[in-house]
Formats: sequence, structure tokens, C-alpha cells
Amino acid sequence: MELKQILRLVELFRGLSDEQLETIKHIAVKEVFQVGDIVFNQGDEGDKMYIVGSGQVEIQIHSHTGYTYSAVYLGEGQVFGEMALIDDTTRSATVIGAQEDTTVYSIPRDDFTELCTANTAIGYLMMRNIAQDLSFKLRHNDFNRSIDD
Repeated sequence: MELKQILRLVELFRGLSDEQLETIKHIAVKEVFQVGDIVFNQGDEGDKMYIVGSGQVEIQIHSHTGYTYSAVYLGEGQVFGEMALIDDTTRSATVIGAQEDTTVYSIPRDDFTELCTANTAIGYLMMRNIAQDLSFKLRHNDFNRSIDD
């Protein structure tokens, strides 16, 4: 599937026009990973986000007790590392290739920031979508905590 078609599937890019998606496409960098290849490690600097174009990645969490577990597998059209676009903290998980020839498209934070400065309409829509996603995750997390209490 072509990158622009994949971008249309991604909730993070909801509301962007074809022309705006084309602009995003031009700052995306194609990367290919094999099974077991590390995309990034928990604790690494977060400097870009990723969109899965094909294949799968595995998200692993290393707990403070030394235990490592698979949190989730992500496939085509799913996003990870998006918090790197808005903050300067380290990665909260390790991501590895889970299928041969897994293709991901990375968007570097600096290129994204430059794009948002040059095109405030894209910046507004993207930040709104990120905020809505975070809001949903926080509400869901709070709901799960209230059930456990």
C-alpha cells in the first residue's frame, strides 16, 4: 500500500487533506526491520515517531524489577513513538521487528516541528489529534483504576 493511503488510515492524521498528507509524506523516512531488529530501546532519546507500513513490530516493556514482557504487537497503519513529537523525554518501551521485512516510516521531531511552524493548519490538526488520543488514554486508564479500587 502507498504511504499516502496508509496515512489516511492513521487516526493521528485525521482531518488532513490530500495535499496536507502529501506534505507529511515528504518528511517521512522509510526504514525496514527484520525479526528481532531493534527499532529503539526503552530509555533511548525520543527523536521521531513511526508509522507501520507493513509487517509487525513488538512493543516490549522492561519493568523496574527486571522483568520484560510484550505489551502489544502493532501492524499496518498503527503508530508508535508519537510522544517524541511533543516532549523531550526518553522512550518508555523497546520496539523490535516482529516479522521479516517490516516497513515503518519515521517522522523526525525536528522536521515535524519545522512543518508545523511553516503550516500551522497541519500543526493544529496534528496537535488536536494527539491531544484527543492522550485524553482517551488517560480516561481509559482512570476508568481501569476505578474498577480495580
